[in-house]
This record gives sequence, structure tokens and C-alpha cells, in this order.
Amino acid sequence: MIEVSRFWRDPALPFVEARRVGDGRQVCYAAHSHESFSLGVITGGRSTYLNGDRQFEVAAGTTVLMNPGVVHACNPIAGEAWSYLMLFVDMPWLQAQGFALPAQAWSRSPELYRRLLQLFADLFDASVPDREQRLATLFAALPGLLGGHGGVPEEGNPRLAAAAAFIRAHRSDPLSLEDICAACGLSRSYLIRAFRQRFGLTPHGYLLDQRVQLARAQLRQGRAIAEVAQEAGFADQAHLQRAFKQHLAATPGHYRNAATCWP
Repeated sequence: MIEVSRFWRDPALPFVEARRVGDGRQVCYAAHSHESFSLGVITGGRSTYLNGDRQFEVAAGTTVLMNPGVVHACNPIAGEAWSYLMLFVDMPWLQAQGFALPAQAWSRSPELYRRLLQLFADLFDASVPDREQRLATLFAALPGLLGGHGGVPEEGNPRLAAAAAFIRAHRSDPLSLEDICAACGLSRSYLIRAFRQRFGLTPHGYLLDQRVQLARAQLRQGRAIAEVAQEAGFADQAHLQRAFKQHLAATPGHYRNAATCWP
């Protein structure tokens, strides 16, 4: 029987997390983002891939890349089977390596695909003595494997960026749309329309996504789900449960109880 989904974390590598999905038909996402840099490999089948305002069809052998804060989603095509591996790496660790965020959202490079599969195998094997160095080596080589070296430029109305920053800074507070409008100096109608065009989510959707990210960070520490729900700004545990499952296609309990080794 195919295992649907499993998360992996290791206290020896606290800046990295992974997920393996064996049956992507049972793991469907609403549009969401991550605070970490994320990349994954499609190991079987094909799916749709939304990244910002672009949508692609990706298949086995493809590498997908998601920069922090970029709204994205991967979901099955007409119920077809597909599988993948995902890696989530904290930005402070990447910045310490001198890593620049790539402009590419995907790659079909066979060499990149091969090296990422080997990296996953290395990370999941606690007997490998230099796992952090192997991870650093891969990220040092990533620009060349992608064929580009440029970062991602900031675009659009700076007041929209200010609105997003205000939401991030107050994500656990009971924010209203009026609060956000006042903070960034934009009208209600313009903010709703332009924010969705820029970030792929409404201001409320972005706030919810930020709260899920905050809850995710706290659950990684093994915190009680009810406490996490309250501190992350959710109405109650059931509200967190619904939002978490929509955004990460996993329950808070499944995510918190991640394995540290895979067979």
C-alpha cells in the first residue's frame, strides 16, 4: 500500500524539513506560501503547478522551486496519480551560505533532478556524517544547474508591499481590512483588487496564510495544538484544523508528529 504523506525533521538539521507524498491525489492544496525556500522533485505522474500568476503542467523528472512568500499550489490533473518529494530550507541558513533566490519556478534539468534525489537519500540517512555540507554543496551548485544567477526583483506598488508587511507583523492580532488600509494608505476597493493581483491572495487570505505559517513554526517545536491555535490568531482549534488542512493538506497533528527517519 502506498503511503500517502509523511513529514521528516531531524534535530541535527533544524533548518531543513522534508515531505514525501506517495499519492498526490489525496493531498490537495489551496493556494498558499511558505516562509522558507522550497523546492521539490516530481517522482511520478504529472500535476498542475501554480506559481504566482503562472500555471504549468509538470511531470516526473521536473524540479519545482518556490521562493518565500510566493503563492503557489500543486494539484492532480483529472484524478491522475502523481508523487513527489519536497524540501523546505530556512532562509537564515541559506543567507549564511550566500544563496541568492532564483528567478526560475521550475526546471527539467536531469542533472538537478538526479542530484536532488541523492540529496534526499543522504538527508534521510542519519549515518551519513556530513549531511549539512552536502546540502550546502547542492545549494552552491544550484544557480549553475538552473542556468541562471539572478535574484528576483521587487515589483509593483510599494504600498502593497507595505500592506503585506503590516499583515505579517500583526498576523496574530485581530486585524480588520480597515486596519490594513489605514496602515498602507490605500482605499478598500483598490487594496482588495490590487493585493490579489500582486500576491495571488486577498488580504484576508494572506492573513490566514501567515497565521498557518506561524502555527507551522510552533508545531515544529511540539507545542500543544490548542495553544498554537490561540497564539496564531485563530478563533479556536477547529479553525486552525480547517485552515491548516486547506493550506498544507495535512492535519496539525500529522504535521507535528513528523518522523526523523524514513525506511
